[in-house]
Amino acid sequence: MNRGRRSGISGLRAAPLYTAGVQISAKVDYGVQALLVLATASEPMTVEELATDQRLPGKFLGVILNDLRRAGIVVSHRGREAGYNLARPASEITLAEVIRALEGPLAQVRGLRPETASYQGAAKHLQDAWVAVRASLRAVLEHMTIEQVAKGEFSPEVAQLVADPDAWVARRLA
Repeated sequence: MNRGRRSGISGLRAAPLYTAGVQISAKVDYGVQALLVLATASEPMTVEELATDQRLPGKFLGVILNDLRRAGIVVSHRGREAGYNLARPASEITLAEVIRALEGPLAQVRGLRPETASYQGAAKHLQDAWVAVRASLRAVLEHMTIEQVAKGEFSPEVAQLVADPDAWVARRLA
């Protein structure tokens, strides 16, 4: 069964219906993996070492680390001690900060911030729903640090979400 739908261009198919939704990009996933390694490292690590450790594409990881450096999340060193370190303690770097540094706002509606969306008629309260979605993302991502993830020590609220068996069940269109 083909779940894709036809686009307006002959022969091309749009993304399958079941892939839409909040997604963690490879860029964010790889960036967080690298930060977790750096959080446990005792000395600077090169892009190559980080890429090998986590089996990540080196060139792409280099771009990601440059973005994280510009955002003040990591620092780079040249010379004998070449490589990357966290710019501050892992306990002070949140997942929300990493996502914003690599991808921009946590939640957008048609490329705009939810508070700028405007609806009328039957959809007049839709903006409230989008703002609530952003608030729920913030409630987790702004309070979860690289240190917590590295240690697997989450707040009681996050631990409760992870412990809920329903959180592990994938949902798809019928």
